[in-house]
Amino acid sequence: MSQEIAVVGSPDFTTGFRLAGVRRFENVPDADKTEELDDAVETVLDDENVGIVVMHDEDVEQLSRTVRQRVETSVEPVVVTLGGGTGSGNLREQIKRAIGIDLMED
Repeated sequence: MSQEIAVVGSPDFTTGFRLAGVRRFENVPDADKTEELDDAVETVLDDENVGIVVMHDEDVEQLSRTVRQRVETSVEPVVVTLGGGTGSGNLREQIKRAIGIDLMED
């Protein structure tokens, strides 16, 4: 069963999560380098112990098309994005994808 939370991103992004007790992280010092970011994301997506992956929404935009598509369709682990562009609609979709139902149906 997947139990671990993993954080992928710049050292500045991962530090807060590490201080909060998240032990699984992938630092990508230069998030502009798509190949390094792709490798880090694929590493945590392939880890059977990881249930939730946290990323900055800008980093998701830096991913190659193939890896971004994998992130956007991943059910396990669930990928949660945080940052300036994340609105309640995006969070709603992430929750719906994670548990399979829409808790906020009209």
